[in-house]
Amino acid sequence: QKVWVREGSSAVLPCHLSPRKTRESSKRLPDKISVLWRRHGGRYAKANRDTSPSWGPHVVLEVGYSGLQKTALLMKPRVSLQDSALRNGNFSLRIAPVRSADVGLYEAQVTYRTEVHTHAATPNLLFAVTLSPPSPVIGNELLLMTCNSSHRASLVETCWFHNEHLGPTSRKVCSSSRTLSISRPAMSDAGSWRCQLRYSDKEIIFATFNLQILGELTDPVVYAAAGSAADLPCSLSYLPRAFGMSVVAAHWSHLAGGHLQNWNISRNVNSRSFPLHLPVVGPGDAGQYRCAVSVGHKTITRDVTFSFATVTPSIQGPVSEGNHLQLICSLTHSQGHERFQWTHLDSAPTKSNLAVAAPRNLEGHSSWMGPILERPQVSQKDSGAWECSVHGPEGRLGAVEYDLQITGTVPYRSANLFFSPYLALWCPFHTQLHPVLLPLDH
Repeated sequence: QKVWVREGSSAVLPCHLSPRKTRESSKRLPDKISVLWRRHGGRYAKANRDTSPSWGPHVVLEVGYSGLQKTALLMKPRVSLQDSALRNGNFSLRIAPVRSADVGLYEAQVTYRTEVHTHAATPNLLFAVTLSPPSPVIGNELLLMTCNSSHRASLVETCWFHNEHLGPTSRKVCSSSRTLSISRPAMSDAGSWRCQLRYSDKEIIFATFNLQILGELTDPVVYAAAGSAADLPCSLSYLPRAFGMSVVAAHWSHLAGGHLQNWNISRNVNSRSFPLHLPVVGPGDAGQYRCAVSVGHKTITRDVTFSFATVTPSIQGPVSEGNHLQLICSLTHSQGHERFQWTHLDSAPTKSNLAVAAPRNLEGHSSWMGPILERPQVSQKDSGAWECSVHGPEGRLGAVEYDLQITGTVPYRSANLFFSPYLALWCPFHTQLHPVLLPLDH
């Protein structure tokens, strides 16, 4: 019987009393029973502490009638019997963890009453998938994954499966080579992998493993508007100390107007996030930022784009009633997939002409799609706060508000308007509206 096992995992070489013998025996086996597991071939060291290597059959584990146990020196304490009591007909040998030198033919000899029973099992070791460079894998570095086996038949095909049960994200790659190359591993490459080897003798063996990539998780584009605060994200997928590594430092840099700006983030071995906080941003802050995190002897870098949102009116200066007006919403660093939506929030004036708008309930407000809001003839009902929100495949990315003020006169809406000798005009330039009464002849 062949037993396939990965290096570093545990192996069970089965040996059980036949069902017929179990039925013929009493509820439990006799007290006098012995088990001897021997191995044929391979390097070993004798149990009598002679550490010189030799070849040939040798004792791996022996349990005598008295219960005294002997174990081969090089396999102690990695070998044991699954049922140490030896009373239930289970004499299987457990090896944990398995090493590459454990490959070979193992034979079990069980003696009870006057009967001797033998059973043979061969652990054909399938090496664990090896990574180059070793784990943890740093994002964007060349990764080689190799799947090897001690099986001696000719290899026909190697297939790699990634996230087999996750629908559209699953992948399958087959070739005659044992090695799979990923030039720039990303977070999408992390997760469950299975390596399957198919041989000329129709033997198929496989190994599974979980690929962990230490890299950046966050969206590399941040959207903001003038006068607001912005946080540029830089976080690792795992806590570095989980791999026995310490974070040396996190460093941010930004090239603006020919000058290189630098920020150093204090080390924190208990955190995997190193954001850059900008308290008040302006158009000059837009552009590319680079975050560099030193982990052990390696540095992980990530470029973050800071895109600045602006609203530009087609009329510079006061806007009068009846004017044709366009409000143009734009981004300094567009990715090409953004969608724009205009919403008239209310007529209440805002504190600033341009600010980041927090998500709010817009139910009941009219909306217009596209980067340009066009009003053929503006009127007082168009005044107030307009929001231009930016959307992407992942949802709402951000928003900017523009406060539209319109000059002109508005007749006082009163049932007695035409029966009064005075006409009421409203001046919209003040925080509080003040009526001005003029005689009709004026």
